[in-house]
Amino acid sequence: MRSMLPFSLGLLAGAPLSWGPPQEPSGGPDYDRTVAPILSELCFDCHGPDGAARQAGLRLDTREGVLEVAEPGSRTDSELWSRIRSTDPDLRMPPPETGEILSPDQVETLGAWIDAGVPVQAHWAFVAPQPQASPAITDPLVAGRPFIADEIDAFVLAALEENGLRPSPPASPATLLRRVTLDLTGLPPTPLELDAFLADPSDGAYAAAVDALLDSPRHAEHVTTEWLDGARYADTNGYQNDFARHQWPWRDWVLRSFQAGQPYDEFALEQIAGDLLPGATRDQILATGFQRNHRTVTEAGSLDEEWRVENVVDRVETTSTVFLGLTMGCARCHDHKYDPITQAEFFGLYGFFNSIDEKGVYEETRGNVAPLIEVPGPEHVAGLAEIGERLEAAQAELKSATEAAEPERAGWIDGLGSTAWKEPHVHAGFPEPLVLEGALKRAPFLASEVPLAADQAFSVAAWVRAESHGAIWAKMADDDTYRGADLVLFQDGRAAAHLIHDWPENAIKVVTEEPLPLGVWMHLTVAYDGSGKAAGLRILRGGVPLATRIEADSLSAATDVAAPLRLGTRRYAGELRGSVGDLRVLDHAPPQGLDLAWPQALAADPDQAGTLRAIHRDAYAATLVAARERVAELRSEREDFARSVPTAMVLAERTEPRPTYVLDRGRYDAPRTDHPITPHVPAVLGALPAEAPPDRLALARWITSPANPLFARVQVNRVWKRFFGRGLAASQENFGVQGDRPSHPALLDSLALSFVESGYDQRELERRIVLSSTYRQSSKARPADYERDPGNALLSRGPRYRLDAEAIRDSALFVSGLLVERLGGPPTRPYQPPGLWSELAGGAGQGPYVQDTGEGLWRRSLYTHRKRTVPHPTLATLDAPGFEICQVRRARTNTPLQVLALLNDVTYVEASRALAERVANEHPGDVQAQLRSGFRRCTGRLPAETELATLRGGYDRRLENFRAAPQSAAELLAVGESRAPDPSPELAALATTMAVILNLDETLTKQ
Repeated sequence: MRSMLPFSLGLLAGAPLSWGPPQEPSGGPDYDRTVAPILSELCFDCHGPDGAARQAGLRLDTREGVLEVAEPGSRTDSELWSRIRSTDPDLRMPPPETGEILSPDQVETLGAWIDAGVPVQAHWAFVAPQPQASPAITDPLVAGRPFIADEIDAFVLAALEENGLRPSPPASPATLLRRVTLDLTGLPPTPLELDAFLADPSDGAYAAAVDALLDSPRHAEHVTTEWLDGARYADTNGYQNDFARHQWPWRDWVLRSFQAGQPYDEFALEQIAGDLLPGATRDQILATGFQRNHRTVTEAGSLDEEWRVENVVDRVETTSTVFLGLTMGCARCHDHKYDPITQAEFFGLYGFFNSIDEKGVYEETRGNVAPLIEVPGPEHVAGLAEIGERLEAAQAELKSATEAAEPERAGWIDGLGSTAWKEPHVHAGFPEPLVLEGALKRAPFLASEVPLAADQAFSVAAWVRAESHGAIWAKMADDDTYRGADLVLFQDGRAAAHLIHDWPENAIKVVTEEPLPLGVWMHLTVAYDGSGKAAGLRILRGGVPLATRIEADSLSAATDVAAPLRLGTRRYAGELRGSVGDLRVLDHAPPQGLDLAWPQALAADPDQAGTLRAIHRDAYAATLVAARERVAELRSEREDFARSVPTAMVLAERTEPRPTYVLDRGRYDAPRTDHPITPHVPAVLGALPAEAPPDRLALARWITSPANPLFARVQVNRVWKRFFGRGLAASQENFGVQGDRPSHPALLDSLALSFVESGYDQRELERRIVLSSTYRQSSKARPADYERDPGNALLSRGPRYRLDAEAIRDSALFVSGLLVERLGGPPTRPYQPPGLWSELAGGAGQGPYVQDTGEGLWRRSLYTHRKRTVPHPTLATLDAPGFEICQVRRARTNTPLQVLALLNDVTYVEASRALAERVANEHPGDVQAQLRSGFRRCTGRLPAETELATLRGGYDRRLENFRAAPQSAAELLAVGESRAPDPSPELAALATTMAVILNLDETLTKQ
């Protein structure tokens, strides 16, 4: 058994009725099961925990408050009794205007409670699970066999006997194998698996089958699907833009965790605070993606703090719902009306998440938003390593070329001839290249007397090494006229020269046709002939005019301006990163042969040796230039490849924590700065140890502690619901005072304790449940039992209910042979009605739905792309939840639209055809055998003769119709991506019959 963390809650005893140590009732009604629900439903709105809503200063959620209006042992002497029985509308409670009326049974329950002395019991969920004695059983045999295979069965049988019910006989072996296979993997058994099990339906064979299912990757996929509901996982950001995001690496972490059998407490702790664990691994940090699955605002104009607060609130609500089963969100604006949780305690939890290093609004940002973590797969690791090896070799070549260039440079300088340049009007040379950074960009560089006039020829020439876009130089006014001249490098690498009087009405502008390279020395000249025409404005590289296009040609006024010439900056052009080696301003056009003239001029000036060295190195040493370009290419290749490495959104703390305050009415802009909050947990559940720092890791250890009365119970209840269709406590999202009491409280406590003792082993919990006799009962029951226990809360029969949406789709693909089983990876885009995204959300910032081809159409529904604003329509029709917020309980409805979807959705039409082809190939020419095979694959059993006759009759009628209209058969068999090799009337008739079988209640139902 794995050792537990040395962390305890130190649960508090207290006066309020909703918590504290148990007090035995003195022969009266059970307070927690019968009295508290009445008070909670009808009284707490006005006389409960919420002080702001409390009327007349009366509290009925504390024993002290009740004693103000109740005389223990005497209902007739109690004001509470007289008020609930009064016929005077001014005195009666609840007040008539509320519309609430106590039933006679409720009135009598409260009276009996007062007579018994107002005994109090703690709310069951706020007290740690207690060891339970095995219950006494009168008749342990069912259908002549012992029923009790596990402690589960003892508690269930005792409750059945108490209520005058008996268990149902065991389900048939075929039904049982289908049930457990669907429950553990979300897929039905194959005929071969059925045959093997039917050959040995012993308990040992069943246990071996269960173990194999639990170890299957399909099991991990199935339970991952359930976990994503509460985690509000989606593949888009949500809200109006609903841009795509790539959070699937976190989903794959969940999949790997379930596949590896990670203990549930570790699984939960890492999702709350994995980043804060000492020496946190990549996977432990990735786990915190659970807390970043919320919607993200990207719409420009939204208020950053408003939406940051919403992110934090979402984490509080999701964490409390998923791990504690509590509706904490009710306390955001005021004290909780039903549970003993104050608004200050809500913001105590809020404080644990308030210092995440995130923004509230990421304006028009597509994809993931920080904080992020890279999640390379094996292919990325191998690819980066291979590029790294090539880059290392290229860097070695560059080093050798650099050393060889030293002696070359001296000879190159000696070979430079004399210059034909006239003296420049202004010359700025530098001993070393001038790096453009910081204040230099913003300060004047050359005085304002530099003439760059519209009616005079001039040239501005410079050696430049640009490393980003931005202004190379500018002599321009800092106003909306942009009067002056400049040379700018755009983001796409093209260069533009302007000469402006008033932009854009009175100006000339030329732009190079081709981009210029970054990271290399270039000699760039802007030459102007004084004509006032764009044709007289040229951009030269190395003395060679570049091809340009004219984008403005309407200059008719002066362009000279008193502003100084600046390097690397200009209004609204961005600040250029890079270096300048030499700058000259001339009052004439440049001579020919400029490529050599500038090095000559530099060579004549010993003070510029460093610049000359850099220019030679980057522009004239051919071997060195080639080696450097090779290194640059490989670095660019590595950067491009690195961008293909998936990322996931995770948690990271700010260096400086944000202060936390109670927000008045929960409003982001109304912090009560007079009420600062230190992160803490609700007192009803204890407190952090005094020595624990109030951070998320302490919170995570508090939540997952064995002493926490909710953590194990909530997960046990969730797992139980997967097998029986409802939890032992039906309101699995709410274990608070307003939630449903457990149908078998002793069983829930017992399972919770054993779950903790097992080291939070989820597979062991599942194994216990499915090996129990309770689970293995037949779902058939006597009509009287249905009347007495319609929802099967007492478990007098086996589970029977419609499969979840994903299991319905996956099973159809599985039995037809279409299902592609591959674990993990990016989301897929299977069939959905064309144009749906555009119709419902205008694309919502993501463009049209691009349907997959090939295996993307037929992978498990776990991987189907989840767009928050437009969920997949067929899955939604079958009650798959939306992904806007945390949801831990699904609806299960029965509507005509579901039938239409299952008969007409391309996925199911194609599955019907593929199943028809499969059984036709198994039994060529034998229609009866084909029908039997298809029926068994879908339902787990062979059809009765009457069922087979019905199916054959339908097949024959459709065959006659298709023979009469063969084009209809061809059209039916052409639906979808795969095409039937033989579009015959016989195959069409068989395909439509398989569609009927796929839509049978027995196919769609677990029983």
